[in-house]
Amino acid sequence: MRTKFRWIAALAVGVVAAGSMTACSASGSDGDSDTITYWASNQAPTVEKDAEILQESIDRYTEETGVKVDLEVIPWSDLYNRILTAVSSGEGPDVLNIGNTWAVSLQSSGAFVPWEGDALDAVGGQDRFVQSSFATGGAEGQAPTSVPLYGLAYSLYYNTAMFEAAGITDPPATWDEFVEDAKKLTIDTDGDGTIDQWGVTMAGSSISNNSHQAFVRGLQNGGALYDDSGEPDFANDGVVAGVKEWVDLMAVDKVVSPSDAESVNGSDMAATFADGQAAMFFDQAPDANLAARDFTDYAAAPVPMETADATDLLGTQSHVAGINISVFDNSDNKDAAIDFVKHLTSDDEQVYLNQAFSSLPVVTSAYDDPAFQSDTIKLKQVTLADHAQPMPLFPSEGQMETLVGTAIKGLLATAAQGGSVSEADVKSALEDANSQMSTGQ
Repeated sequence: MRTKFRWIAALAVGVVAAGSMTACSASGSDGDSDTITYWASNQAPTVEKDAEILQESIDRYTEETGVKVDLEVIPWSDLYNRILTAVSSGEGPDVLNIGNTWAVSLQSSGAFVPWEGDALDAVGGQDRFVQSSFATGGAEGQAPTSVPLYGLAYSLYYNTAMFEAAGITDPPATWDEFVEDAKKLTIDTDGDGTIDQWGVTMAGSSISNNSHQAFVRGLQNGGALYDDSGEPDFANDGVVAGVKEWVDLMAVDKVVSPSDAESVNGSDMAATFADGQAAMFFDQAPDANLAARDFTDYAAAPVPMETADATDLLGTQSHVAGINISVFDNSDNKDAAIDFVKHLTSDDEQVYLNQAFSSLPVVTSAYDDPAFQSDTIKLKQVTLADHAQPMPLFPSEGQMETLVGTAIKGLLATAAQGGSVSEADVKSALEDANSQMSTGQ
């Protein structure tokens, strides 16, 4: 019989929506000691493509070890709730992917193997990993309960043909330049009185994307989502200013289609971009989605900052993005589960997987491979090294993402319906989100 792990309020957000889902056994469906279960996140344009890519790696692992892996690829819209259910019930997979911003929240459950001692030695030790990515594995000063698997960073993606047609010779370096360019690129191309090419596309219904923008734009404006003592502080002047800049793209600047308020993920943005309906968007790794649509007329650039030479927190262009991997502590086949993580983070598999998913290796030696010498990869390496900060390393981070992301979703919905969104409206929405954190609602 499995032991249920202690539960904390910060993890409970969204669990009701997941309550009807049934998690699989951590020992495999038949309890076979030669089988482990693996929940993978959706990295490719479709879960079927994910399964195809991952199965090649799994087959190599099974051939080497004799251990079979039951794979399930879970869409991002479902993954967090599935994990919450697995933690609360004590029944989950042996190995699972997590968004690295969830690491501290999930660590607080006590449900996962700490990567220290023999477990950390099994994957080669901390030093072989990219340190900014490794730092996302748990709270500062505690043994991490996840290790990095795929590295990511936000960039600005822009349509090179549209830029040339508009006479824009360089990607924008500052936010003001970005808005100015977006206005030039928002046009009625066929003269029917309706805009059919927008300057920017966004995933306005994506809770995670919205919270990432609050984090980055807030830091660029001198604010932070938590104060120095670790208390939520969503409605300070800097965060309010940053969120208003983001919402203003639709509400005031009119460079984002109102329909984007219902866009749910990166695939939606990539489709809009590839279809020629928008000239720019911010994303972490859209290359596979764009390649699937045979779209090549684009380039990547750093995320614009308030001033072009900003440094330190004011120079933040991305959070330290990426996917981590964890092992459930109550796995009946923990040694094999840890060994599978070793396999996925090995040099050869890091090259294979990150090339296939257009992401960044999380082990330094993999960057020597020719696959990771492109301008876009080098750009993202610089972003992670010099212009990225980890999302707040506090247990309530997952709840923060839900509440802040939902607040911004509501503001964008108001803008999409033609309503005005004032600074006071932004502050009120963030204050309401902050109060729900404080009361644990």
